[in-house]
Amino acid sequence: MNTWKAILAALWIGMPLAASAQSGPVVVELFTSQGCSSCPPADALLHRLADRDDVLPLALHVDYWDYIGWQDEFARPAHTVRQKGYAYAAGRSMIYTPQMVVMGQDDVVGADAMALSDTIAKHQRAAPKVQIKALRKGGVLTLTLLPLVDLPPENLMVQVVQFAPVKSVEITRGELAGHRYNYAHVVEDWQQVGPWDGQVETVIEVAVSGAQPVAVLVQQPPFGAIIAARRVD
Repeated sequence: MNTWKAILAALWIGMPLAASAQSGPVVVELFTSQGCSSCPPADALLHRLADRDDVLPLALHVDYWDYIGWQDEFARPAHTVRQKGYAYAAGRSMIYTPQMVVMGQDDVVGADAMALSDTIAKHQRAAPKVQIKALRKGGVLTLTLLPLVDLPPENLMVQVVQFAPVKSVEITRGELAGHRYNYAHVVEDWQQVGPWDGQVETVIEVAVSGAQPVAVLVQQPPFGAIIAARRVD
């Protein structure tokens, strides 16, 4: 029975739902590394999620495996800091790869498709709290934030993330030497735009460079729940 559940979960991962109550797509952050031999299955799972409109997967490559022979070309110290922040907020004493964090709240180990599908479905059933409207024109992204429910007054953090849809790397050293991998939704820039009190409709203009897709997140600081998200191409 567990084998069949795992197979069905793996199939479901690639199937978008017709409707969702959630405020925009469900955000799945994958903390991964090109120096981690157990990461490729999770990287492949993120590829499947990238085909869905109701899920917003983001690959955050970390730098703490660089010492074992291969320096991850996409790793950033800020990604390691973010993963440590989630661990501290959840009362965990360690960080690891591959790890998925769903909507800033739930931890999924590795490429566990069954656990991930259950967690995504749970967040899709949540009532929407914030609507994000976005207009991208030239190098300016105009965001309109609208509370849909009475939110407690707090300084929610508005974040703008730019990511590459796909990047390929041939790894020549380390645990994955001799392999070429395609990585989906590789995070390349993460802006903390500023606080929003969540009380009234607010318009924010953000400078963005290049033509890469953008993810907009509204999150409880510093590493709390993501309460709304939007993808802008």
